[in-house]
Formats: sequence, C-alpha cells, structure tokens
Amino acid sequence: MSLRYTLIFATLATLTLLGGGIWALSGHNPAVQTAAAPKEAKSPAAAQIKAPQPVLPESRPLPVSEALSQRVTEYHLDAQLLPSTGSLMASEAVTWTHPGQKPVQDLYFHLYPNAFASGDTTFMKESGGKLRGDTMPANGYGSMTLTDLRTSDGVSLMQRLQYVQPDDGNVNDKTLVKVHLPQPVSGGESVTLKLKFEVKMPKIFARMGVSGNFVMAGQWFPKISVYEPAGTRGVKQEGWNLHQYHGTSEFYSDFGIYNVTLSVPPNYTVAATGFPVKTAKLKQGQKIYKFYADDVHDFAWAASPDFVVAEEAFSSPEVPGVRIKLYLDPLHKDLQERYFQAAKAALNTFSKWYGPYPYSTLSIVVPPKEGSGAGGMEYPTLITAFGAAENMPGTQLERTIIHEIGHQFFYGMVASNEFEEAWLDESFTSYAEDRLMEQEYGVASNLPLQASLVPSAQPLTLETWKYTGDDAYTRNIYIRGKLVLKDIERQVGTKTMDAILAAYARKYRFRHPSTQDFQRTVEKVTKKSWQTYFEHYVYSGGAPDFAINHITNTIRKAGTDKEGLRYESSVTVSNRGSQYGDVPVKFTFADGYTVQRYWNGENKQTTFQLSYKAPLLSAEIDPEHSVLLESKHLNNFRVAELEPDTLSRWTLSMTNLIENLLGTLVW
Repeated sequence: MSLRYTLIFATLATLTLLGGGIWALSGHNPAVQTAAAPKEAKSPAAAQIKAPQPVLPESRPLPVSEALSQRVTEYHLDAQLLPSTGSLMASEAVTWTHPGQKPVQDLYFHLYPNAFASGDTTFMKESGGKLRGDTMPANGYGSMTLTDLRTSDGVSLMQRLQYVQPDDGNVNDKTLVKVHLPQPVSGGESVTLKLKFEVKMPKIFARMGVSGNFVMAGQWFPKISVYEPAGTRGVKQEGWNLHQYHGTSEFYSDFGIYNVTLSVPPNYTVAATGFPVKTAKLKQGQKIYKFYADDVHDFAWAASPDFVVAEEAFSSPEVPGVRIKLYLDPLHKDLQERYFQAAKAALNTFSKWYGPYPYSTLSIVVPPKEGSGAGGMEYPTLITAFGAAENMPGTQLERTIIHEIGHQFFYGMVASNEFEEAWLDESFTSYAEDRLMEQEYGVASNLPLQASLVPSAQPLTLETWKYTGDDAYTRNIYIRGKLVLKDIERQVGTKTMDAILAAYARKYRFRHPSTQDFQRTVEKVTKKSWQTYFEHYVYSGGAPDFAINHITNTIRKAGTDKEGLRYESSVTVSNRGSQYGDVPVKFTFADGYTVQRYWNGENKQTTFQLSYKAPLLSAEIDPEHSVLLESKHLNNFRVAELEPDTLSRWTLSMTNLIENLLGTLVW
C-alpha cells in the first residue's frame, strides 16, 4: 500500500510539473511550444548557401500563354486609405469566367469585413470575440458597405442584392451576398461587374484592421465565391461552394489576376501581394502605389509610416530568384538577419520538397505589439510575423516565419478549401514546419506530449465550425492532423513520405484538391490501399487507447529449494479505441530484467503469459511512444500488486522505481 501511494503521489507531482506552459499560442500557429527550444537560433543551412545573389529587377506580368493557373477571376481594385477615420474608399471591376458548363445567373460575393459589424454576426457569436489569444477591442467594430454595383454596360444591380446565410440562417450575418444577373452566363463565358464600396476597418482583431497608424488590409474587398465544376474536390454536381465567415474558418477562392492601386498618406509605406509595377508617386497629397499579381487567389496589404524596410535578393538551385522584402516594426529593426535566414531556409527547402516557389517576391510584415491580432497569417506572396512584443524573441520568431511561408505551398498553390478541409493546409504546413525547425535549428517537437493535448479526436474533414469542445478545432487541425501525417511517415519511411508529399504538391499545384485526392496519392505511391486507415483516423475521429488491464503473479516451484522458484505472470492488455497493429509491450521484472513483445492488435484484448525466476514488477504498452495517435498515456503503465514479503525478498530500490515511472510519464 505504501508503494502504491508513493507511485500515485509521484505521478500527480509529475503531471503538475507538465501542466504549465504546454499550450502556448503564438501568432497563426497554435502548435505547442517545442521541448527545450533554445533562446537563440543557430545559423541555418540556408544562410550558408553560396549561390549567386543577383540584384533582381522588378518582375513583369507573364504572357497569358504562360499562365500557371486557370485564372477564373480578374480584379482591378482602386482603394484610398483614410487614416483619420480608419476607413477605405474603393472601387472594383471584377471579371469572372465561368469554369463549368451549366448556365449561371447568380453570382456570390464574400463580404468578410461584415463579420465584425456587431456582436450578433456568426463570426462574433461563434468566436465570443476571441481568436488565437486575441480579444476584440471595445467598440472595435467594422463593416463593409456596397454603395454601387453595375454591369459593364452601366445597368444598376443594387436592387438585385440579397444577403444569404446558407450555414446557420443568421439574418444578422451579412458576410455572403447573392447578385442576380440580368442575363445568364454560359460555361466558358465571362461577365464583368463594377462595384463601389466602403470599408470601416475594425480595430485589429482576427487578421485585419487598424491599430494606431498600422493598417492590415486582409479580406478587404468583395471577393467572388468559388464555383466548382463537377469533379473538383470530388463534387458530383457543379455549383457554388457557399459559406459564411465563421469563428474558426479561413478562406477559399479561385486563382486569378490582380491589378491594384492604393492611395495612402505621403508618409506611409505599403507592403502588398505581388510586386509594384512602377515606383510609388506623390499626387495631390497622396502616395500612389500600383501592384500586380497573377496566379494568386487573394490580395492583401499592410501600411504604416513606421515600417523599417529591408530587402534582399535570394536564389538557389531550387529558387530561381525572389526578392525578399521585410517591413519591420522598429522594435525588430536589428533582427533583420534572423528574418532573412528563416525566410531563405523556408523558401529553399520547401521549394526542394514541394516544387519551386514560382513568384518573384515575398513580403514579410512584422506588426507592432498592439497589432498582434494581424500577426501570424498567410496571404499569397505576403505573410505576417507575430507582433513585435520583445526585442530578443526566442525561436518562435523563426517558427512563425517558416510556418507562414509553408502556407505559400499548402494553401497558396495547393489551394484547398479552408472552410471544409482545413487540415489540408494547417496540418500539412505544421508537419513541414516541424521538419524544417528540426533540420535548420535543432528544435524537435515533443510529439507524444502534443498528442496528449487532443483528448477528443474528431474527423479531420469536418467543416471548421462543427468542431465541438474547447479548442477542438485547433487541437485536431493543427496537432492531430499533423500527427496523422507523422504516423504515415513512421509506417512508410521518410523517403516514401517525401515522395508522397512531393507527388501531391506537384500534381495539385494551382488546383483545388480534396482529402480523397491526397489519399489517392498515398495509395499510388505506396501501391496499396489506405482506405481502412483513412476511415479510422481521417474521415472519423478514431484514436487508439491502449491499456494494461490486469497483472497477476503466481509462484511455481521448479525444485526443492528457493532457488528453484519460478513466477508465472499473466498480463491482460486492451485497445479501447481504434484498431492499430504491431504495438510493443515492455515487461519489467523485479530483478531489473526486461523483455519486449508485440501485440498485433487484431482483437480488442489479449493476454500475455510469462515465466521467469523473478516476479513481474510492471508492464507498459508502447514504451517509446511510437503510436503517435494515442493521446491517453496514463493507462499504458501498470505496476503489479506484490505481497510485502515478495518485495522485500527482491530488495527493490524505490528510487529506481520512481525514476522509471517518471521517465515513462515525461517521455
């Protein structure tokens, strides 16, 4: 009994020590802080690349014949920033080319800023005014107002607008609007609409808004929804993919061309998607920027009079040439080299793994501390770092940059539907981030510890707002989805996993893939079916849960003296969760001898029989924590109940016993 109490108290003490600081959110990436992360990053390999570093001219648009994507949309945007009111006055001419076959007479636009119009919108009700550790500032609401909408012939369509709420029917939500056209659009035909709109920017929260004189314009213009032809993401009937802006959802849109003119006060500097087509000029008291981007599915920009701007050209065998631009908060003006090194490492390695980065620019915006709600976010050719809260941050600086650049591949080019299959961008990017952080900075993630943070496994293909429970979306999409990829890697080997992800990323570049597309890629590369695995762990919320149920020791005499005693031990183990095979079980005897056997996992329960000269002291399932998808580890270990005279006969060391138990729990 004394032994059992000692073990219980030791376990509780260990869990208490583990409890603090394991769920640290940082920027866009809510993954757990890695174990033993060094304060300063070592010099990454990318910093040592000796390839020539040419001075790159600003790029020019590719001829249409060299288009990388289908270019379903073409936007011409003109916006003026009014800092005194925190608002934008803007116009838009958008051309949409019908990618399907059936005639379409209704167009749908996302009006994302309306998510912040009041506390009654779907976004605000679902989020509770909190997102990624950030809280909606008091009286920080913002909105978008369409002031004019016409055909290219000048016919007004304002009376044809209808706000729709296909997900929840919330009449107070105006993040999705339908426009009924005068004439239907046939497959392959194009239609052009002209809009005027005003945006009252919210105080920075959930990726966009204003904070002091810093502006983050993300999801700031009316954006056409995605019309999916039959076969896209496995849909059987073509049609619009329509969703409101939810508390946990991000975005989904088609590739296209953007020509954007931005007018800001003369002391402001602008960072934006794409590249400037000409040098910014002063005109009538305004600084005028003109940007161009093609084969992208979004356009974002940031502006501030305080930016410290730095720029470097980078090329390598995997990156033909890219201009990296830093827009730093003054607090981080002396950290340029760290940002550049992380960006080069990410561009170089991800291009090697997943296909070349095809754009000529990459802009990195570092918000001020007060604008941290805009930090840690990805847009095509533009990312935001976490807010500059300290002048000597740890390796979370590099981790955030690497994560967001990873999104240039998984979301940026492999453009999955973030409303419905968020794991295809967040889990894949988190997987790539972990690998690169370990390769470049020697920071390895504690995967078993992270697995323990997913107490409720749910399907990875749920629409984002349907995850139930505290932080269930974050824990499943950022952590469990990544662990599924790591688990596949452990089964097939790193080399084969590299081949799987390279094949997937290259095949679905500039397309909209689904989870089934990824499954087919896994099966094609490995030449076997993965249907059962995906059914257990992707399409449903399966997770193994191994347990040591019972241990018994009996004495059998093998001779006439005490030395001839044999102990017969029986250990019953079970899996209370999803099927998982080839699980190691470690048995430790009272004299310190250990033996390991494997359970094929075919049944829910099995019993091991052991015979040895010493009694069995303990049994543990999966001692090395190789089964990454198991989150409940405490029932994996059990100590046998031994009589006091048996314990004293073997003179067990309590210190060694406790150390063994603590080692099991701490991983």
